[in-house]
Amino acid sequence: MNSSDPFKFSSTVIVYPLSFVLLIWFVYWFELRFGFRFNDMGIYPRTFSGLRGILFSPFIHGSLEHLYHNSMPLLILSAALFYFYRALAWRVLVSGTLFSGFLTWLIGSSAFHIGASGLIYVLMSFMLFKGIISKNHHLTALSLLVVFLYGSMLWYVFPVKENMSWEGHLSGLLVGLIFAIVFRTSIAKPVRYVWEDDQYDEKEDPFLKQFDAKGNFIELPKEELHTTDSTVDVQYSFKNKDV
Repeated sequence: MNSSDPFKFSSTVIVYPLSFVLLIWFVYWFELRFGFRFNDMGIYPRTFSGLRGILFSPFIHGSLEHLYHNSMPLLILSAALFYFYRALAWRVLVSGTLFSGFLTWLIGSSAFHIGASGLIYVLMSFMLFKGIISKNHHLTALSLLVVFLYGSMLWYVFPVKENMSWEGHLSGLLVGLIFAIVFRTSIAKPVRYVWEDDQYDEKEDPFLKQFDAKGNFIELPKEELHTTDSTVDVQYSFKNKDV
């Protein structure tokens, strides 16, 4: 990541998240159009065949309401991920899907667990905690925005609703928190100004020397304004326009 320009908009911020959301909508359309049901390809905990759901479950949804409620958070959070954490985006998405899915496979109840909500909780948790840890004001502001938009999601890591995979939500939350701690150095560093240095002496600051104790501008001799000597070679070339 280029530290001088860590947050830069590009087509990937929109294209990748939108493509993923369109894909899960296509899967649901395919089920309806051709009469398929892919629910049994979800995560079924502690069974060998249930392991395949780690890869397939994010693309499978049980109802239109389920799909609708997952689509907007997935689109917004993944777009934020590609904008603010573009160097980490694919690692968080792929590893988050695998680890949260595997943890769901370990702790989940004996039923098919489907939907992209586990990944959504990975993204929400990662950006929430990473912004707090990073001490970067842009990422901290993102954390506050995540809390404002999706803070109520934290209730659903508990079994407060029937037929809801709270284990998948909890797994995503834990994996996102771990990623926020593990991926420490791969984020934009906060800007550190010269006056924040422990060795900074305001009396030697060339800019502050131009002002008196009351803040009035004073004109200094030229030799005091330049701390280093430098020479500039200028070469001129003359071309006769008549030639």
